[in-house]
Amino acid sequence: MISCGEASGDLYAGALVAALRAREPDIEVFGLGGERLAAAGAHLLADYRGHSVTGLTEALMVLPRSWAIYQQLVHAARERKPHALVVIDFPDFNFFLMRAIKKLGVPVIYYVSPQLWAWRRGRIRSMKRVVDCVLPIFPFEEDIYRRQGMDVRFVGHPLIDLVQPTETRDAFLGRLNLDRTAPVVALLPGSRANELSRLAPVLAQAATLIAAKVPRAQFVVARAPHLSDRLFEAFGIPSLTLRIVEGRTDDVLQACDVVLTASGTATVQAALHGKPMAVLYKLSPMTYRLGKPLARVDMYAMVNLIAGRPVVMELIQDACTPEAVAAEAVRILTDEAYRANMTDELSTVRARLGARGASARAAAAVLDVIHSNHAS
Repeated sequence: MISCGEASGDLYAGALVAALRAREPDIEVFGLGGERLAAAGAHLLADYRGHSVTGLTEALMVLPRSWAIYQQLVHAARERKPHALVVIDFPDFNFFLMRAIKKLGVPVIYYVSPQLWAWRRGRIRSMKRVVDCVLPIFPFEEDIYRRQGMDVRFVGHPLIDLVQPTETRDAFLGRLNLDRTAPVVALLPGSRANELSRLAPVLAQAATLIAAKVPRAQFVVARAPHLSDRLFEAFGIPSLTLRIVEGRTDDVLQACDVVLTASGTATVQAALHGKPMAVLYKLSPMTYRLGKPLARVDMYAMVNLIAGRPVVMELIQDACTPEAVAAEAVRILTDEAYRANMTDELSTVRARLGARGASARAAAAVLDVIHSNHAS
């Protein structure tokens, strides 16, 4: 049984199931996920889309649907008696689910472990009681769980294998009728509707300011699938050379010169492409006020956390303005030394993410837990 509740988790779940099938072709997988998990051959009991939001107050809006999905999954686990539950990130839902499934005698594996070092560290006590094995994807997380006496196995980041453009930069830009010799700015406003509703207007206004300073600049929006057209209306600016591309983030990142991205997995994806970036993070005012005192880190961008120091600019909440976003993008595009230094720092981040084969190592760990549980 697998439970993942957002686009990145669905991507990792699909790769994990493919790796599991390579070892155990007859394995059956079911649970909560999206199209990547389904494409790998899993049976979806529920789709995460519409279920994933950022923020405390935003989560209240989807609570009734979350409760219905939770009940459906617990019922299915009672009926089907899975040999293991793999939960992937998404802790606000998965912590409730894994406690219920553990009571059924099912071993629990936490893949893409929750960011306890940044938020609600007390949750590690719940993990110790319930989780049989933790599979973190960032190297600095391994020691946190090992110090707690937990079975932890650093597997590396699955994106290292999954970052694969489908065509060359020139071919991609040519297909979009864009100038191969002019600067390209990638705009990644996020994959959740509430995230996009806050960041799209900021990025759209920033794009206009960037074009005023860098007149040849071109813009490509990487659009996550299954989002409403309404969320992208801010990008309808006739004066800009702007394209919106759905489901091809790696091609967008390969083709660009600078990335303006929502905080999250996309920052790691951009780092793997070696692209200088600025990171945007904006929640509802109430959510931010409630959550900020609970945060245990001074940096939010994953690339900065991996590096252990500020490598890319973070534009958080009130600092996330069109003017600030545009100023950082223009600096990256026009200051060669600044851009080169950031690119060098990002290569260090890439080196810390581990070797290729993360999904295969995760699959091996899942099967090891299953077989060890059967042997006992």
